[in-house]
Amino acid sequence: MELTLEVVMVPSSDLDRTKTFYEKGCGFNVDLDQEVAPGIRIIQMTPPGSRCSISLGSGLPDPPGQSAMTPGSLQGLQLCVTDIAAAHAEFTERGVEVSPVQHVGATSWEDGPGDTWNSFAFFKDPDGNGWVLQEAPAPLSER
Repeated sequence: MELTLEVVMVPSSDLDRTKTFYEKGCGFNVDLDQEVAPGIRIIQMTPPGSRCSISLGSGLPDPPGQSAMTPGSLQGLQLCVTDIAAAHAEFTERGVEVSPVQHVGATSWEDGPGDTWNSFAFFKDPDGNGWVLQEAPAPLSER
């Protein structure tokens, strides 16, 4: 059996503000922005090169047996890049507040890039949902 992660719901208190942040600030492609039923709006966006999208919604009923996430409660989604310095510069130029590049040291986070798979930068969307940029040694298609 194959299991593919293809969509992650991101809780948002203001769909238009959040859409603008991910589209203009992060460079995500807008795949869908539609009222799919009266009072139910879905926005689906995909990071360039990714096979997984994010979805924003309003008016959706909670899935059976699940509860809605509070805006700002989603933390730790990772975007992999092959050049963290370039990604940091691009996000900053687009107006996203990104932490300095850091790596995991012997006892805590330390400033500057680390070895392979150990260079990170952090940012939050307007609601406080937390994201991680991580440097990968090669594009996904080559790993």
